[in-house]
Amino acid sequence: MATGIQVVGACVVSWVAWKLMKWLLKKDPLANIRGPPSSSRLLGNIGDMISTRGWAYHKHLSDEYGGLSRVHGFLGESALYVYDPKALQHIIVKEQYIYDEAPSFTLGNEVVFGKGLLATLGDHHKKQRKALNPVFSTAHMREMVPIFYGVVNKLEDVFQKKVQDGPITFDVLSWMTRTALELVGQSGLGYSFDPLTEDGKEHPFSISLKQLIPAAQKVNLFRFVVLPRVCKIGPAWLRRAAVNLLSAFWTDLRRVRDIIDVMSNTSVEIYESKKAALKEGDQALESHVGRGKDIISILLKANMAASEVDRLPDDELIGQISTLTFAGMDTTSNALARILYQLTQHPDVQEKMRQEITEAQTKHGRLDYNELMGLPYLDAVCRETLRTFPPVPLVTRMARQDMVLPMSRPIVGVDGKEMHEVVVPKGTRIFISALASNRNPELWGSDSYEWKPERWLSPLPDALVNAKVPGVYSHLMTFLGGGRACIGFKFSELEMKLVLAVLIPKFRFALEENKEIFWQMGTIVTPIIDEKDGSLQPQLPLIVSAV
Repeated sequence: MATGIQVVGACVVSWVAWKLMKWLLKKDPLANIRGPPSSSRLLGNIGDMISTRGWAYHKHLSDEYGGLSRVHGFLGESALYVYDPKALQHIIVKEQYIYDEAPSFTLGNEVVFGKGLLATLGDHHKKQRKALNPVFSTAHMREMVPIFYGVVNKLEDVFQKKVQDGPITFDVLSWMTRTALELVGQSGLGYSFDPLTEDGKEHPFSISLKQLIPAAQKVNLFRFVVLPRVCKIGPAWLRRAAVNLLSAFWTDLRRVRDIIDVMSNTSVEIYESKKAALKEGDQALESHVGRGKDIISILLKANMAASEVDRLPDDELIGQISTLTFAGMDTTSNALARILYQLTQHPDVQEKMRQEITEAQTKHGRLDYNELMGLPYLDAVCRETLRTFPPVPLVTRMARQDMVLPMSRPIVGVDGKEMHEVVVPKGTRIFISALASNRNPELWGSDSYEWKPERWLSPLPDALVNAKVPGVYSHLMTFLGGGRACIGFKFSELEMKLVLAVLIPKFRFALEENKEIFWQMGTIVTPIIDEKDGSLQPQLPLIVSAV
């Protein structure tokens, strides 16, 4: 036991000493770029940027320093904070395989999720996306609509029972999360996690997914400093033995280990059941949840028919299960919760959206894919919420070689001279601010920080269109862009619109007068009750009543 502590301690001390010597002896090539002073000798500005209440700090960075600034990372190492559209074009699209994910990100994700999309780089990542792209196409989304309705109608039934005796306050976020997981489960994995009933028992996989981020944040030093340097040492059984040894006295690490085990075992169970059904033929698949039209079933079929070069091994297919489920659950559920919250703050918008949906349903009955996507006001509310409040406000990249990064608008250096481009040394960490890009007043106008769905009903500003922001969705960085764009953004869009189309005509949403909701920054933005004695547990209590 003592030996395990000594090994980890020696790794941390050695790495810190090496970084400190390197920092002291090397001249900083980014020193002429303006930015905020360091807030901490250990964490630099990272603590400010990832603070749960960091909204004002991010606005300060963009207002004071513009589209590109220097921030301080771990042990004072210089990093870049970027939202300039031309710089983003180079990082996200033009030179995306040079500005790739940091090793700590991909290696950490491989340990947690397996060898899925979040754990691969370069050509390996491209190969996986090539296999997955067809199942996230618009054509396949159309086929998903009946499965979506089957899930969301269960949610509607729960809400109907809750309000049958009058308006009632309950946590809407928990139901959005349960619904998002079940939608991913049925249409993504052909697997049901949740009956979506009031007394339904929560699946261990669901519980593990919800606990993952809070648990992982308690072992951040181990994840980002130690893990990338030791996770490839020796065979897998030896690494597992080392984790078990540390977990014997390190409660936080034991909790993360147990969460990962549940996710891994469930993924293997789902994968093996799909393989068995495929061997039995299409009739067997028809009897499964998703009727063989789910993403994993189609992916397995396509993978079996693919050439040997394009075929993915079993461990990579299993890795996609936890990856896609995690990526599709919290982000979309919190985006839906944010939309409902915004509707409580703007009752006129809620009523206008209700009228549009109701008229469409009166005309067409249950709305199909094209009809859902063709509702302009519903679309405007979704886009404006994703613009103003991206669920993932900050992502990182790392330069894998020395580069020169151009900008659309020059910045003034510390020496007072204009800089049209900056030299980016190999190893530089880059913080990409989807939040600042989506709210950039130079592109969106002076009201860029205001939530205004109507802006999407008129032509967008010329400055925005000409800037060529590299986002895959509506000039926004919400779903990123390039080869690492969110592969499931159409899935997420369909989910949000269909849930709203079912709920809004039937239910009215309002906020209790004595409740202050605060939206915490973090890996994913989440709501809490903003009180000194309030719980930090994510929740969004709303008054729900029948229309």
